[in-house]
Amino acid sequence: MNQSPQHLVKLLEKNAFIFKRSKGSHQIFYNSAKNITVIVPVHGSKDIKKGIFLAFLKQAGVDKNEI
Repeated sequence: MNQSPQHLVKLLEKNAFIFKRSKGSHQIFYNSAKNITVIVPVHGSKDIKKGIFLAFLKQAGVDKNEI
């Protein structure tokens, strides 16, 4: 399973999340239909740990089978 921040961003964009803004090394995505905001840490090329990656997907309401 690819756990890079860029992969997480692609999954969010695929599920109707739009880039709202960034602050430092964090990007903020928003889905107006679900009224959900997700903050993605983008720290260079470091991967996100599996549990945290899955927590972001759960927060966004994205099905784990879409990975």
